[in-house]
Amino acid sequence: MSEHDYISTTLWQSALAARSGDDSHSEQRERLRTSYLKLRQEASTLLQENARSMPNFTVHDITHVDALWETADIVCGDDVTLNPAEAYVLGCTFVLHDAAMGEAAYGTGVPAALGDERWRDLLSVAYYHQEGCWPDQNQLASPPAEIADACRAAAIRESHAEQARRLVDQAWRSSAGNEIYLIDDVRLREAYGPLIGSLAASHWWPVDRLADEFRRKLNSWPWQSRDWTIDPLKLACILRLADATQIDGRRAPTLLFALRNPQGSSREHWRFQTYAGRPDLNGDRVTYTSQRPFLPEDASSWWLALDYLRSIDQELKAVDALLHDLGRTRLAARAVAGVDSPERFAEHFRVQGWRPIDATIKVSDVPALVRGLGGEQLYGNQPEVGLRELIQNAQDAVLARRALQPDFPDGRIEIRLTETDGSWHLEVRDNGVGMDEETIIHGLLDFGNSGWSSPSLRNSLPGLASGGFKPSGRFGIGFFSVFLLGDHVELITRRYDASVQDARRLTFNGPSDRPLLTRMPTQGWVPEGTTVRVTLKKNPNDVQGLLYPTEDDRLRQLIQRLVLENAVSIHAWEPASPTGDTAVPFSLATALPEQVFDRLYPAYLDNWNIGEEKQRLEMRDEFAARATELLDDSGTRIGLATLWNGLQYRENYRYRGTVTINGFLADKSIDFLGYLAGRPSRASRDRADLVATQEHVRQWIRAQEQQLRNMDQFDEALQLQLAGTLYRAFGSLPDDVAFSLTSQGAMRPCDISEWAAQREQIFLAAGIPLAWNTRPVGVYHYASWQRIQLPDDWILVCENYPGLPLSEVFSYAENRDTAYDSARNDTALTWQKRWWRISGDLDGYFLRSLCEAWSCTPESLLEPIERRNWSDTLPLDDEGLSPVWGYLLQRPARG
Repeated sequence: MSEHDYISTTLWQSALAARSGDDSHSEQRERLRTSYLKLRQEASTLLQENARSMPNFTVHDITHVDALWETADIVCGDDVTLNPAEAYVLGCTFVLHDAAMGEAAYGTGVPAALGDERWRDLLSVAYYHQEGCWPDQNQLASPPAEIADACRAAAIRESHAEQARRLVDQAWRSSAGNEIYLIDDVRLREAYGPLIGSLAASHWWPVDRLADEFRRKLNSWPWQSRDWTIDPLKLACILRLADATQIDGRRAPTLLFALRNPQGSSREHWRFQTYAGRPDLNGDRVTYTSQRPFLPEDASSWWLALDYLRSIDQELKAVDALLHDLGRTRLAARAVAGVDSPERFAEHFRVQGWRPIDATIKVSDVPALVRGLGGEQLYGNQPEVGLRELIQNAQDAVLARRALQPDFPDGRIEIRLTETDGSWHLEVRDNGVGMDEETIIHGLLDFGNSGWSSPSLRNSLPGLASGGFKPSGRFGIGFFSVFLLGDHVELITRRYDASVQDARRLTFNGPSDRPLLTRMPTQGWVPEGTTVRVTLKKNPNDVQGLLYPTEDDRLRQLIQRLVLENAVSIHAWEPASPTGDTAVPFSLATALPEQVFDRLYPAYLDNWNIGEEKQRLEMRDEFAARATELLDDSGTRIGLATLWNGLQYRENYRYRGTVTINGFLADKSIDFLGYLAGRPSRASRDRADLVATQEHVRQWIRAQEQQLRNMDQFDEALQLQLAGTLYRAFGSLPDDVAFSLTSQGAMRPCDISEWAAQREQIFLAAGIPLAWNTRPVGVYHYASWQRIQLPDDWILVCENYPGLPLSEVFSYAENRDTAYDSARNDTALTWQKRWWRISGDLDGYFLRSLCEAWSCTPESLLEPIERRNWSDTLPLDDEGLSPVWGYLLQRPARG
């Protein structure tokens, strides 16, 4: 549309254009027209600035404004008309509704306009989505430029509608110090300014809000014609739909597309709009067509076009339903043609060289999905996981309230297990931030969407990031684990800053049924915070019941098992107990080693005998002496552990290492004693990636090795146990660390050269039926557990590698010979493929050392074995024992 084509539209001509002949309202009509043209001229400069702040966005300049007159014609059709006052107000909203899509409209800048609390909250969420963790205050004060730019763009998009409301009364200073207003006519600005601002902002509101805000028609001003009344609801609907339907090549000019070169999803928006012709109205359907076909490389743009036009279709239908239900005159445009299926859409937006098939994932039964993923299919049959998630949610709620209300005196969580008439009930109560209806619906019940990271919650609770709040929730499904405990769930909540009348009750009769949300009876008192009550499926003392993992069927013990550190006091009441136990706040990151040990491995004196407690105390002393810290780059403790412990063989179950996620139990490991902090690697939180980097873990392992040496505990047995871990971590071994067994005992790297020089062939035993042990050190027959004396030329490498979580830090492929990576694709077991497989293990370490001692290559050792089809087996001296498979390595001839 050329600069003045808008004046040829029906709406302009019928309301604001100068009329030939007698016009009793020509003066007022002229005043409105002049004011609009002056606004359009002034705002053109402001609209041009949008591209500076949002270069990836399609065009939002004055050409978009002018085009809205045309799409408004389409939306209104022949039956909906405007008087001059309505046309003036509508035109002003056309100009202003997107005028704040650039930073120039915010005067002091977007962060200042947004306010420090909201800006930090926005930064916090963006940082979380990009980095996977919540930022600290220093990171919020100096965010990465990429995150700050993304937040500035997001803030503009999120707040531009409300900022548009303010532009009517915003003044700019000229170089001469004079005030410049976009609407220069003071009388018109004062008369219509508030309405224009509200209407401009309304294009970003939910449709349902329009009826509440604009239900009443407004009478004309005394200085205007009596019939120049204004219907704000009609104007809001026209603006909304004119803006939504204005999708065509004018929004994405070809040359501008080439110059700006937008990336990501913005590029797809530009591409499909570049192809789109101007919309038209056929019957009550807005019809779009593409001017050129979409090739296979344009498929993602084509699908985006379909999704985008479907959203326009929904908008048209929602507005039509609103006007119909209110008994108001309906607009002419009520749907978009051809968007009901990809096949029909392809008739409008043509494709070439490919066929669109709608293969997107569909969820036809959302309750069934929640039932499956919210319960056993995700978490397994572990009802204690439901309690863990409830405690974590409760703690997050209390910490959120502390962030918003720094003088909040007493945050607490209360947990009760009760039995009534044969039914068992679990109740978890907190006095935290609580929830309103919006949070319940769009946060708690939005399956898969973490409420704490949603913009709507951050907007309703500004200041969370400024208060240092870092929630534990991540995947948005934790609450649904409550169905591991039982199907009948009741949640009662009241926001900390709301009245009793705002309290709400949410009830479930199972994950597959729709929940019921109601107000609480007005006569009762509802405390601030949230209470969740669950009727348990099973008696908690039954097999696989809630208390099954505990030693003595105590709720207190289960909480100690699940909650390794807590920032909020937890009060627990056992069944029929008048007094409860309290877990005071505790931090693994700052506690002494003895305190950490007691928290991880508490004494259950009610049922422990003296010997068990004595063993625990011995272990405690050993841990305090040997444990070393893992520290992150800021010096904060992210682990305190020993790499091995001397009681593994006496008690392998109780003294396992713990991986925590936000202080809660995630996983156990026999590879260390103590704790390592992790972050969830899957929604069930039963597996975690360590917070520590590979270098952090290397430093800890080296410190543990040195600690063992200093304490004279790094004996031969422990060296054999840890050699695989040391090799995986460092790609080499210290010369004095035993890693294999021969007829002469343990072999160390410093022994290989001399031992190999004395032999013309060596049998590298590959394991079964041989096994090795360290207490005492020796080789055994796997089936009979008979001790074996290895023949003189045999070697058995003691391969013992770390399990989870250390195996995720140092993978089995860590030290492989990269020169043979291509061998992984060999379909036959060539010597190259065998070498590639074992080169990262201790077998490969020994073969490298042997090659140095014999001055040969892996090929000269392994290629002959390949020719023998990898079938080398040798007998033991005891003929009653089965032969041993391995590699018969023969020294190449010396030329």
